[in-house]
Amino acid sequence: MHIFVTGTDTDIGKTFVTAGLAAVMQSLGYKAGVYKPFQSGAVEKNGFLVSPDLGYVKKLDFYVETLCTYLLKPPTAPSVAAEMDGVNINLATVAREFQTLKHNCEAVLVEGAGGLMVPVTKEALICDVAKMLDIPILIVARPDLGTINHTLLTINQAKVMGLDIAGVVINRYPSSTFDVSIKTAPRLIEEYSDVNILGIIPDIPDFDTVKPGEIINIFLNSVDIEKIFRVKIPKLNLGI
Repeated sequence: MHIFVTGTDTDIGKTFVTAGLAAVMQSLGYKAGVYKPFQSGAVEKNGFLVSPDLGYVKKLDFYVETLCTYLLKPPTAPSVAAEMDGVNINLATVAREFQTLKHNCEAVLVEGAGGLMVPVTKEALICDVAKMLDIPILIVARPDLGTINHTLLTINQAKVMGLDIAGVVINRYPSSTFDVSIKTAPRLIEEYSDVNILGIIPDIPDFDTVKPGEIINIFLNSVDIEKIFRVKIPKLNLGI
């Protein structure tokens, strides 16, 4: 029931998807946790560095347990940010802290930084971290032109690394679009890979103002929770 959330690109809504899925699992009665090994672009609050991504998770559901190992100020790749901040990233520490959160939670979502090929140290990329943690990956993709190429490249790299791919979620999908590239992308991604689209989340303007309960309902209606987390959820809990 643990997954690693990665993306085909930056700024495609990994944090939104991660937070939404965590809030859904918490609402269904599972103890959920979100682990952010590397937070680039950490912000200072009351004299301390904090993770804005985990802050959003807490905004959706305060009771979701959160943990961040490396809080880095520069908004760039973790390897570069760590070097600029004078921080030594130790992947053994990441593995240990993941196990701690895993021990406390039934469903842990690990949010990566950018895509699979983002450098974490001089020797390791995000895909190496996913491989080390040994949990299925969920790929978050954008809906527009270019997403087929980016998504298939991400899938292929995951296969090269021997990663277990849970599926793909397409985020910010415009509900009433006549754009052929957007309308055909989900089908073509499935046709040219053996990976399923497990969710198409509609575009939500000003999602920061949407109430947590509404976001949970959107996720319940837009993504296949059972296939993502590989668990059978009683229909009664889904409100069906």
